[in-house]
Amino acid sequence: MPLALRYMRLPIAFFMIAFFCGTAAAEVIATKSYSYFDIKGKTADELDDELSRRGPTANGSSARHPGATKIRFGGEATYIQDNGRCRVGNVKVTVHTQIIMPRWRNRKGASRELSMIWDALSSDIKRHEERHAEIARTQARAMERELKALPAQRSCELMQELVSDRSARGIEEHDRLQARFDRVEAVNFQNRMLRLLNNRLRGKGGER
Repeated sequence: MPLALRYMRLPIAFFMIAFFCGTAAAEVIATKSYSYFDIKGKTADELDDELSRRGPTANGSSARHPGATKIRFGGEATYIQDNGRCRVGNVKVTVHTQIIMPRWRNRKGASRELSMIWDALSSDIKRHEERHAEIARTQARAMERELKALPAQRSCELMQELVSDRSARGIEEHDRLQARFDRVEAVNFQNRMLRLLNNRLRGKGGER
């Protein structure tokens, strides 16, 4: 049962607001939701075909995948003007992740072997997508720290340009981290599935 896992993202929307005097602060708001698509089948081939036909698409491609994570970054920044210099005041970075998972609707009556394969596969899909969400949250925290630490500029216009530039770089780094994770996962998929199945056969349960 082949597995091609990818993630989906939406562009950052980082809004720059209000000049004011005050102390610097920072905040990351991370939210996560789940959605499901239904599949049916009584054999491994049928389930594989359903995943290929009904799975979510990713990165603008028409190819279907067994699971996906939609990621949306956003945020706000305020600026402090003081003694002819402008620095970052409040920073709020937001990241929302939506994990999309398959749901096997007619499992009842399926063979024990097929159920075991499905449990191993679905747990691996969930682990993979949860890791995509974790990477996004970690990068949001890194972006918040970097924006908060930016040096003061001669004007708030220059400060805003610097915030925009560093935000864009942060998203690019996020994309590189996600792509690297997918490459490693693709190489290790077969061995990982064999370990999961062996663990289940031995009654140890799937690895996380």
